[in-house]
Amino acid sequence: MTARRYFTPVAGLPPQQALLTDRAVITEAYTIIPRGVLRDIVTSCFPHWKGTRAWVLSRPVAGFATTFSQSIVEIDPGGGSERPEPGAHVECVLFVMAGELRLTLDNAEHTLSPGGYAYVAPATRWTVANTGTAPACFHWIRKAYQPQDDVDAPECFVTSDHDVAPAPMPDTEGAWATTRFVDSDDMRHDMHVNIVTFQPGASIPFAETHVMEHGLYVLEGKAVYRLNQDWVEVEAGDYMWLRAFCPQACYAGGPGPFRYLLYKDVNRIPTLPVAGAPATA
Repeated sequence: MTARRYFTPVAGLPPQQALLTDRAVITEAYTIIPRGVLRDIVTSCFPHWKGTRAWVLSRPVAGFATTFSQSIVEIDPGGGSERPEPGAHVECVLFVMAGELRLTLDNAEHTLSPGGYAYVAPATRWTVANTGTAPACFHWIRKAYQPQDDVDAPECFVTSDHDVAPAPMPDTEGAWATTRFVDSDDMRHDMHVNIVTFQPGASIPFAETHVMEHGLYVLEGKAVYRLNQDWVEVEAGDYMWLRAFCPQACYAGGPGPFRYLLYKDVNRIPTLPVAGAPATA
């Protein structure tokens, strides 16, 4: 199987002669963070992580998207963390785009290369380290897990983009397919992190309008995306952050496949405030 390549931030700074015009935009319904703005100056360091920097792409914001956070994390050789997650109630997904990552889940050791995918259940003891010779770059998607009566909590697992066959969407003859790492009807899981693939010219042929919040990171290719009332061009390395009910559709531009990593919150009945209490954002 041909190894896939995933776009990672180029970092550095643009030359002083560069124009300021870019595709970055924030609206009440969506935010576009283009790859050209993921530079050194906007990185953060995390407590209890060494040799590490991160581009924080999204976090809960009142009145916008509130269910998750997503960061691109870059670890230098020899770096990592023995205490990566501060919240025992938090679940997460790691998706490796470059380099090699050693992940330990409750004393079980795994090596993740590009395309590697790990689900880390809440209250799991885990560590992460870069044991390779080049920087390791991965997505870290986090969510506060919502337990349910009589529903078991999910278990940790490790897999890869290369090991899960994309499932064609109905009536598309494979032009639109989804790599699902978790069964859609598995009620243990309250979030899905999938990979969506469009062949050149394929489309979402209607404006999806739904309650799920999204984080979409373009892994490869380009497309024209319809977001709310706007058509925007996106390419590998761009990030789209969508609040609930933002209308969305796209056309894949080619010449190769258009693929993105997709977060969405699923499988839970919406919570309601107690009678007389103020509604939440």
